[in-house]
Amino acid sequence: MADVILRDAAAADFERILALNDAEVAQTSAMDHARLQALANLACRFRVAEVDGRVLGFLLAMDHTAAYDNDNFRWFATRYPRFVYVDRIVVDAAAAGMGIGGKLYRDLFALTRQHGIDHVVCEYNLEPPNPASQAFHDRFGFVEVGQQHVAGGSKLVSLQMLDLTQEATR
Repeated sequence: MADVILRDAAAADFERILALNDAEVAQTSAMDHARLQALANLACRFRVAEVDGRVLGFLLAMDHTAAYDNDNFRWFATRYPRFVYVDRIVVDAAAAGMGIGGKLYRDLFALTRQHGIDHVVCEYNLEPPNPASQAFHDRFGFVEVGQQHVAGGSKLVSLQMLDLTQEATR
């Protein structure tokens, strides 16, 4: 198996990141170049996973200080004073089983701890269902702390939280 290298995302990666996001748009949300640049500017962590020089996944996260206009981010901001919000984590379907998502999350958890933040939060779709994301987050010990309808009521999301003070090393 080839080595997975994590590194900070660069503008040269944007086309590939957009293609990865487009492949999973039903589970994430649409994103064009301008939106990606805006999110990158808000991010406390924007990493790509690369194998043999090809970007196969990415993670984009903001901390509680971000001026992020997003329903799910606001939901967490009203309940948790300090957190890191995973806006999206996407891995190429062809790279499933390589451990890329887990490596991206462990990298984020290390950064979060380094900054003295105890909560990593995110959401995944319940309607339409996203069982792969649910299973992935369950493996890390995320728990549901709420639900809400978003995207004009077309999606129901499970709002998830991982308390890093309770999380075992994974």
